[in-house]
Amino acid sequence: MSMDHVFAALADPTRRAIIDRLRGGDKTAGELAEPLPISRSAVSQHLKVLETAGLITRSKSAQQRIVALNADALTEAAGWLQAAHDEWQQRFDSLDRILAEEVPTDTSTTDPSTTDRTAD
Repeated sequence: MSMDHVFAALADPTRRAIIDRLRGGDKTAGELAEPLPISRSAVSQHLKVLETAGLITRSKSAQQRIVALNADALTEAAGWLQAAHDEWQQRFDSLDRILAEEVPTDTSTTDPSTTDRTAD
């Protein structure tokens, strides 16, 4: 599974809505299509993208197609995002330390807005 495929699949709000619904448990394709304002064939295309990305699995049970969430793919994506977040947080923390060192500690300097201007 490619992270590019995972993030491309998650970029679409309809596919994210499908993933959200599957967090509550397995559903049939019809149950997933029911609340969406798109055709069943469009839902089928979205499911295909999600399956290709490894985010869902589809199986057949009697006459129904059961769709299940593949938590491993989401865990991998979440891990990648967490690593990126941690790296940026370290950079911001370093910047905070550098900026704290740059702030003058001498508070005896005069604020230019309060200087006496009568000498002009």
